[in-house]
Amino acid sequence: MKSYFFKRCLALSLLVAQGAYAVSDKLKTSDVKGMFEEMLNLHVEYKEFTPALARRSIRIFVEQFDPNRIYLLASEVQPYLDMNDDQLMHVVHGFYSNNFTVFTNLNSLIQKSILRARELRSQIVKDLLLTREEISSPQGEIYSSYANSVQELKLRFKKQMLNILAAEKKHTIASDWNAARKQKVFQLWEKRFVRSESTYLSSNTKSNNADHYLALHLMKSQSKSLDAHTSFFSPEEAIEMRASLEKQFEGVGIVLREGIDGILITNVVKGGPAEKSGKISAGDLLVEIDGKAIDSAGYDEVLKRLKGERGSRVVLGVRHKSKVAKSGIDRVELVRERIVMQDDRVKYTSEKCQDGIIGKIVLPSFYESGGSSSCERDMREAIRNLKKEGNLVGVVIDMRDNSGGFLSQAVKMAGLFISSGVVVISKYSKGEMQYLRDVDGRIFYDGPLVVLTSKASASAAEIVAQALQDYGVAVVVGDERTYGKGTIQYQTVTDDNAQNFFKVTVGRYYTVSGRSTQIEGVKADVVVPTSYAPYNIGERYLAYPLKNDQVPSAYNDSLADIDPKNRMWFQKNYIPNVQKKLSIWTQAMSELKKKSSERIAANKSFSEYLHKISSGNDQGYMFGDNADPKVDFQLQEAVNILKDMIDLKNQQ
Repeated sequence: MKSYFFKRCLALSLLVAQGAYAVSDKLKTSDVKGMFEEMLNLHVEYKEFTPALARRSIRIFVEQFDPNRIYLLASEVQPYLDMNDDQLMHVVHGFYSNNFTVFTNLNSLIQKSILRARELRSQIVKDLLLTREEISSPQGEIYSSYANSVQELKLRFKKQMLNILAAEKKHTIASDWNAARKQKVFQLWEKRFVRSESTYLSSNTKSNNADHYLALHLMKSQSKSLDAHTSFFSPEEAIEMRASLEKQFEGVGIVLREGIDGILITNVVKGGPAEKSGKISAGDLLVEIDGKAIDSAGYDEVLKRLKGERGSRVVLGVRHKSKVAKSGIDRVELVRERIVMQDDRVKYTSEKCQDGIIGKIVLPSFYESGGSSSCERDMREAIRNLKKEGNLVGVVIDMRDNSGGFLSQAVKMAGLFISSGVVVISKYSKGEMQYLRDVDGRIFYDGPLVVLTSKASASAAEIVAQALQDYGVAVVVGDERTYGKGTIQYQTVTDDNAQNFFKVTVGRYYTVSGRSTQIEGVKADVVVPTSYAPYNIGERYLAYPLKNDQVPSAYNDSLADIDPKNRMWFQKNYIPNVQKKLSIWTQAMSELKKKSSERIAANKSFSEYLHKISSGNDQGYMFGDNADPKVDFQLQEAVNILKDMIDLKNQQ
């Protein structure tokens, strides 16, 4: 299926040259209590470390190391996972006295399992190189329980290695697939295994990495125990998250992947130094940095050598894809600079409809970067440009892959389509309420509007979809429900002065109706299944999600949270312009649903597509003798629903 939250935005950790901040101090286990208490103080629900959180933390500590259950035996982990109340209380007391013996013992167990796994992999690789045993296609294996014996662990690793071989073989020309190629595949994946395992081993005691990584894993497991969206980040992860939120980063603009032939440049970012040079392309191999070969350098070392201050120069030695087999190296001097990710910003197209045009706007996230860019500004520009193209009679906003972003941008975005009014109601740990409003009294676009969503639409995307649905200004089309994330996080990753990087759930949000999207998501007015439909995606499937609840609606805004000094201005300038709840689309909903169902039933290709995705194929392709292989069925039907809305509006 399509990757969702799990996909990394352009592999950003590989793109940056220098983060906006850098933390040189290593974490210490002696600081864990203070760091976690800071997060507890902010959390919406938990204010102290409890036996229940201790049980969760231990489970997460194990699972974040061995999520696929290929390292640890059931007999090794069950004593930790099945602790009684007295043992858990001992863990709690240990936390408050900076004694993490249970986690230290777990870490030692993990280290032993790593050494055992390396020996098992070595045996498996020898066996597979001496035989022709392979599988024809990669088959993912998910184990629900831990292995009962070392032999069972070995079998699990063997299946994984066969899957790796099959995946690599699938992308290799048949004539090139031989024993030497297989050997390279195994060597590459052993490097990747070793890299993921290295943070648990304490061999590098000179730099005290052992205590640093133990503290990092402790903070990650304890943070995750609070709820599904509270997290602690390493500086590298924080840089990546910041770039994703702000849609910009500093570097030379190349995306790298460690392949069996070396460090491959898989993408060149539009507008970056590499692209502007005209001398580097996707498919090239990176072989030198500043005149030094990287063939013997580890992958992490390559990334470190690429880093540097904005404005500094770096010389990359590349072997072009057309000359991979040859020795010629092209050396390209680049200047590191700030790069704005244009491909991850608002995009739009149009199509003719009656005496005007329909705008189709893709909103990938709710991004903001100081005064330089924001999704609200880009949306305004898109609508302005569409109006210049012709009479804008309808708009589809596509948020199927929008997983959220800045709450402030969600409020501004919804404000483009209502005159004034409450967009978000926030409720915090002590019950205090905050109302986030659009107050400008103007509507930027007030025609027929469809918001296209999926199970992958989350957080700020759900705020906008449900707020516009609440006010009756838009029809929500897509999967039966959206993701279901209705919580608010405070984060430090965009703070230049932060010493530690985390996000913590500080409250719940609701839209003007008083409904929360938590767990339940936004219900589609007209269901048009997307490729996400067959899969268990959503808050309800995560560990430790917060519950759903409601608050009173705010259509009649009481201004209860407004300072009395400012209330008169709101009563005079805001209240008269508050958006009235529209009923035009609610009244027409049965007709819109009926027409959509009839179209889908009559569309043989769409029906075949729905059958195909329900069988696990999510390519989203149309098929048949004369079919276009890239028809976007959901967008196509969203436009058809919009046309029905335009007709109904014209009739009225």
